[in-house]
Amino acid sequence: MPPPSGFRLPLTATQTFPSVAQSGQPVAYDLDGRSPIFVGSALLDKSVHPCKIAPTLQPVARVPYGGTEYEHHGRYDLLPFDPNTMEWVPTDSGRVPNGRRPVEGGYEENGAKLYHALAVVNGVKVPGKVGEHLGAAHVAFGGGEHAVREYQILCWKY
Repeated sequence: MPPPSGFRLPLTATQTFPSVAQSGQPVAYDLDGRSPIFVGSALLDKSVHPCKIAPTLQPVARVPYGGTEYEHHGRYDLLPFDPNTMEWVPTDSGRVPNGRRPVEGGYEENGAKLYHALAVVNGVKVPGKVGEHLGAAHVAFGGGEHAVREYQILCWKY
């Protein structure tokens, strides 16, 4: 059984993005319909936040933080999506679906847990973060932070 946060690849903004064999399959594609988007977690000063990872952008890690699409230049951990052990489960309003175990994505400065979310903004699936205390999924898109009440949360399959 994998750890609660899964097996991750530690990376920095200056490293070359890993091959498909290491990164796993994308969870979404950017506005152009071709550019792959992955999930990960950005290590901030006193917290770790789930983020989207877009290899075609510089820097690649983007965090919904402080009302903006925060461009993260430090260390981030790529979470290779494995459809054999993980699945996206519909939910809303910050809730973890009953009987499900979400993949842990990080934590706030106060210790509140954060999980990986996938929400739709302007017709595009965008990875981001959710926590029971947030009441919605928060995703970084188009320079801003968007709160979306209906979304999917990444959970472990049984």
